[in-house]
Amino acid sequence: MNIADPSVNSLANLNWLQIFLFGVYPYIALTIAIVGTWVRFDLSQYSWKTGSSQMLKKKNMRLASNLFHVGIIVVLLGHFVGMLTPHFIYEPFISAGNKQILAVVVGGMAGVFCWIGMVMLIWRRFADDRISHTSSFSDKLVLILLFIQLNLGLISIFTSIKHLDGLTMMNLAGWAQDITILRPWQAAARIEQVDLIYQLHMALGITLIAIFPFTRLIHIISAPIWYLGRRYQIVRQKRSQ
Repeated sequence: MNIADPSVNSLANLNWLQIFLFGVYPYIALTIAIVGTWVRFDLSQYSWKTGSSQMLKKKNMRLASNLFHVGIIVVLLGHFVGMLTPHFIYEPFISAGNKQILAVVVGGMAGVFCWIGMVMLIWRRFADDRISHTSSFSDKLVLILLFIQLNLGLISIFTSIKHLDGLTMMNLAGWAQDITILRPWQAAARIEQVDLIYQLHMALGITLIAIFPFTRLIHIISAPIWYLGRRYQIVRQKRSQ
């Protein structure tokens, strides 16, 4: 199955919101993420940490963290490979429809693991007075946004199973690849063809990329590299006199 480029008519019929959200906003978000990460590393390296609450309360922390991280890693790798791999590379081995089924099954299982872990982490962060008091607004906000994003992704599975021909998946992959090769108008036109649930999922995902450098999500960059040999971190919270 090959998805042709959007027609001239579809490009002409795009409204300004579609063009901005799915054609321009991704580049703004990526620019903010790259520059913000660079500036934070240059000016505030000691804030580059996970901000774990394990020292405050260990109960269920390991289980919740493992479920969340294993699930989210599988989901992110699936999105990255699935959306950025050109169709002609995997076409000799698997059809677009079967690839979508594989994505639904594997992504769904990983998403459930991640959901269970995230519910446990959110409960710790908000229900435990000690942890909640020492958590920043940013810590709580990013958890809520990630939870909303995860739920949007899981809900989209029910939309995906209604059409397993691979067409929607090809449009979403085409969007990511058009953005990568600097074709914003064509990218925005592809998203016009998919259901609202996917558009909401993608818009929030782009927003998470934009706020990435200003939250604890920043540790994603360094954790896979330094995790096994990392040194202890002494974390103190500033208190007003």
